[in-house]
Amino acid sequence: MAEIPEKDVPFTVEDIVQMPLPGCVAPTAVSFSPDDSLITYLFSPEENLNRRVYAFDVTKGESSLVFSPPDGGVDESNISPEEKLRRERLRERGLGVTRYEWVKTNLKMKFIVVPLPAGVYMKDLTSSPNPELILPCTPTSPVIDPRLSPNGLLLAYVRDSELHVLNLLKNQTQQLTNGANESTLTYGLAEYIAQEEMDRRSGYWWSLDSKFIAYTEVDSSLIPLFRIMHQGKSSVGSEAQEDHAYPFAGALNSSVRLGVVSSSGGGKTTWMNLTCGGKNNTEDEYLGRVNWISGNVLTAQVLNRSQSKLKIISFDINTGQGNIILTEESDAWVSLHDCFTPLEKVPSSSRRSGGFIWASERTGFRHLYLYESDGTCLGPITSGEWVVEQIAGVNEQMSLVYFTATLDGPLETNLYCTKLEAGDEASRCQPLRLTHGKGKHVVVLDHQMKNFVDIHDSVDTPPRVSLCSLSDGTVLKILYEQASPLPVLKSLKLEPPEFVQIQANDGTTMLCGAVYKPDCSKFGPPPYKTMINVYGGPGHQLVLDSWVNTVDMRTQYLRSRGVLVWKLDNRGTPRRGLKFESSIKNKCGYVDAEDQVTGAKWLIEKGLAKPDHIGVYGWSYGGYLSATLLTRYPEIFTCAVSGAPVTSWDGYDTFYTEKYMELPVDERYVKSSVMHHVGNLRDEQKLMLVHGMIDENVHFRHTARLVNALVEAGKRYELLMFPDERHMPRKEKDRVYMEQRIWEFIEESL
Repeated sequence: MAEIPEKDVPFTVEDIVQMPLPGCVAPTAVSFSPDDSLITYLFSPEENLNRRVYAFDVTKGESSLVFSPPDGGVDESNISPEEKLRRERLRERGLGVTRYEWVKTNLKMKFIVVPLPAGVYMKDLTSSPNPELILPCTPTSPVIDPRLSPNGLLLAYVRDSELHVLNLLKNQTQQLTNGANESTLTYGLAEYIAQEEMDRRSGYWWSLDSKFIAYTEVDSSLIPLFRIMHQGKSSVGSEAQEDHAYPFAGALNSSVRLGVVSSSGGGKTTWMNLTCGGKNNTEDEYLGRVNWISGNVLTAQVLNRSQSKLKIISFDINTGQGNIILTEESDAWVSLHDCFTPLEKVPSSSRRSGGFIWASERTGFRHLYLYESDGTCLGPITSGEWVVEQIAGVNEQMSLVYFTATLDGPLETNLYCTKLEAGDEASRCQPLRLTHGKGKHVVVLDHQMKNFVDIHDSVDTPPRVSLCSLSDGTVLKILYEQASPLPVLKSLKLEPPEFVQIQANDGTTMLCGAVYKPDCSKFGPPPYKTMINVYGGPGHQLVLDSWVNTVDMRTQYLRSRGVLVWKLDNRGTPRRGLKFESSIKNKCGYVDAEDQVTGAKWLIEKGLAKPDHIGVYGWSYGGYLSATLLTRYPEIFTCAVSGAPVTSWDGYDTFYTEKYMELPVDERYVKSSVMHHVGNLRDEQKLMLVHGMIDENVHFRHTARLVNALVEAGKRYELLMFPDERHMPRKEKDRVYMEQRIWEFIEESL
């Protein structure tokens, strides 16, 4: 067969749904061995989703396969219903091995544990050729969230909603809790709202000395069950339905208690003097984070119902009595994060041992602050009009703290280092940037604070993994890099976007945008038919200097068909400071929509977009915003593809909705709903709704309510539904079908 000339290679909808995306096949889940001699990671040489564990020998500079799942590992058909839901909430699509953990002991042997559908395996990387199944499980009784103790001798896990511990030396199992009812009362599991919205995936925490475990008791008995029917199944009855304790905005949350039990078993639980959620509890509503600090002191971060106040409470685990050591308050909201970092000793302080680093947005930008153990704030460690994102590591001996931040701009993420000192003089010290090259850097520091792994990508560069010096960022060794340029860049003519800044209609705020222009040699000069890709909601940034923006395959497919694509991060999106993000407070569907309209008008003014030929598409919050833009601004938008949209905020969950829209006590919820605006739709406008019918996050009910309003108003719509899909279609045939239908809709509507 004759080879197809490069210029004639077709760009198909099958190219849109490929996974992983082109170039996005670099190692993930990078970790150092306890002695830092090995760097382990998950990787697929076949460049698919089926990953195994590999190890890079730091001395030899060589990589080798160290663990391959005996049973093939995870796939979409061999995991329990509980794990399928956890994967949904984690947005996890990986197969084979999805997680592993180093056994941190003083032994010279190197062990990892790997949870798989068949159970938990242990593998000695120094001598044993075959992994050992140390904890078998079955689909009807899965092992959930297994995690090693700090000393590496115990493995905690949840089975049948009860917390257990396996002693690895004695091969003995202890059940630490009793009395669970899987439908309403669980131990050691994070409740739905914590998993989906709070970025808290676990419901138990090891003490630093491995002697105790703190865990949650979650009682959801007061929450009415929301039933989801599997309409696509041939069967009926219990097999064709599932019930979820889903806390709708304004309604009750689960009741969450925090207890401590000995990890050796046989002891009674000491309950902390704290109950979050439940009936008529607005002050201590959400258990956000739990941390142990030195001296076996347990701390909990607790948010009130409106999320305007966060308390850090320290507990005496013998009595359960608590003491508030820190309070954060904000007129907008206090966001949860993972920057709470315990210290063995506070620098430049002789008052007491211990202490911690805490991140606060009290200045409008998240920065690090140094605290003594009693909650006395010694002052800021960092400052400026930029955002600290994560603490990557702390070297107490050298009095240094390493963190990732937006110091070099909101489109980038870099690693920085600064002195672990507090006060005005310390905060004026400019942090030292340790990562090189524009774009996004994900870092993992070694235990000795000498080196770090840098996973770097940008719109011009697919992910590359390097071992770098922690002193100045010098690249020491390359763990992984791809051929440049990637063949797909040439064959499908993928082009990175052009980044721009435009002024919001408030006259001062600058908004970041990205424009993907069609090939003018093929489609002529602008203006072009235009599709705007939106998300627009809190917590997610579209416009960033990352390879994912170059291999946004739906966008590139539209480009290849002569459609200009535009992305804009409106006010309300993250990484720009609290004022920028909190502009959306009580104004969902308004401030965000106004900024997207500003972007559309800018495209017209610049001669890039054809008036009356502008559409919009998005998913989840982006689906909500797509439908909102079409219905509120019919003079600008011709069509919209609205995927899994929240059409009315009274149908979404408590934590997310009330943070941004407060309680549903007035007309805010009505006016922000898509249904409130459907009467504005014009006959020439086109709306496509796409939704999975077993979506347990944004229920299909949202789309159904919008359909009712459209019918009532006599407005046309198209509906593409998937009876067996949840929040995002997973089956390849479903995704191909969806992309084909979306393109046909855009082609016809624009």
